[in-house]
Amino acid sequence: MHYVDQPETLDRNGMPAAVMAERQVHGRKWPVHYAAVEPFAIVADIATITTSSVLSGFLYHLQDAAGANDVSKSVGLAILVSALFVSLMKIRGMYRPAELLILRHQIRAACLTWITAFLVLSGALFALKIGSEFSRGTSIVFATLGLMALILNRRITEYLLAKGLAERRFSGRNIVLITDEAGKENAGLTQALTDTGFRVKRHFLLPSPGSDSDERRRIVASVIDFVRGSDIEEIVVGAGPAPWSELRTLGAELRVLPFPVSFVPVGTASEIFKRPRHELGSAVCIELQRGLMSPLEHATKRLMDLALSAAALTLLSPLLLLVALAIKLDSQGPVLFRQQRCGFNGRSFQIYKFRTMSVLEDGPSIVQAQIGDSRFTRLGTWLRRTSIDELPQLLNVLNGSMSLVGPRPHALAHDNEFDKLVRNYAFRRRVKPGLTGWAQVHGCRGPTPTRASIEERVEFDLWYIDNWSLSLDIAILLRTPIELIRGNNAY
Repeated sequence: MHYVDQPETLDRNGMPAAVMAERQVHGRKWPVHYAAVEPFAIVADIATITTSSVLSGFLYHLQDAAGANDVSKSVGLAILVSALFVSLMKIRGMYRPAELLILRHQIRAACLTWITAFLVLSGALFALKIGSEFSRGTSIVFATLGLMALILNRRITEYLLAKGLAERRFSGRNIVLITDEAGKENAGLTQALTDTGFRVKRHFLLPSPGSDSDERRRIVASVIDFVRGSDIEEIVVGAGPAPWSELRTLGAELRVLPFPVSFVPVGTASEIFKRPRHELGSAVCIELQRGLMSPLEHATKRLMDLALSAAALTLLSPLLLLVALAIKLDSQGPVLFRQQRCGFNGRSFQIYKFRTMSVLEDGPSIVQAQIGDSRFTRLGTWLRRTSIDELPQLLNVLNGSMSLVGPRPHALAHDNEFDKLVRNYAFRRRVKPGLTGWAQVHGCRGPTPTRASIEERVEFDLWYIDNWSLSLDIAILLRTPIELIRGNNAY
């Protein structure tokens, strides 16, 4: 016997008993295929933005009896915003069903992308000198109402998608599943096919690689005989890619059937197909490790570092001068504390901080600060609590040794120690260290007295490096003031 399941039994109405039992448990299926989730989500966003724009114009002009609501302008504005918003979200892969199920990621991405779309549009309207064509009041209402509607839309989408998967409500094709030993042992494959609406009518098992070719041909003949004259719409082959020559032969033999044949990689090799890939001439390259930023990404990040650090230094210059004067009056010693830290690619650099201690440690042995440390100056305790002592690092950002966002740099003595304790610690050096980072906005601040504490921090840092994007940097910068106000672990 070369197939796994048994032929379906029919009830008195001619309906398969398995289908009838499923309907009794889960109700009727939706007329939506799982593959349609992404385009449906895109259309829903466009409809949401358009409705919000038109409704905003109507609501704003209700209180403005003298003004007339121009629906055509509202629709035109919605088209521009929709094009920008949907394109940016699509590039980030936020319409994939797997991403639509993670609500917090969706809300964060929607907020950042919505703000970006309006900033780009505002700059374009200003450059073209046509900003007066659009009502500022209507635009403000549209920006607020549209963002709220998009967040609500994502909550509804997440609920419906989760409900559909849990109750197997998606419509799908009748399929024949063909697997080898690796596919047979992968219970998740059949589960995934069933959850997304596919109905596995029969499951055939391929012989092990190197087996008698006559046996394989008999199984292929059984598949063809079963599919012909049936209601099968697709054939799915679940196997490891190792016996690729045999899989190619299988595909060639199944060409006599007028149905699509899909290959689903299973086992450890399936991870390869989930990784980013790109073409290199006629070859296909699989990205095992994300490389450094592209020249455009590096230039964009550097431009943001220069613009924001210069602006911050200019705006905060009165505060910086007052703090420098207060340090001079409070205790003896220099205003700035300089220490060697480990930076990009292991290169050392001199970091700047306001002096908060009575000592200037910078050598092979450095004691981490603790609560109530006797080395703190009177002013230093307050500076560390508010993180004002870190502001001179904006100079490091300007000179290029640091970035606004990245893994926090440690003293060379601690860096060498952590490198021996924590696996993959050195991977942090693949990017510039930062003034703030993904670990810091998750509460990982202050000393690292235990191995677990530094491992947690490194885990956040490596996630940031592997998932870097400009929008992630902006999100971290926006969350940093909130973390500073909380003041957790800051001493």
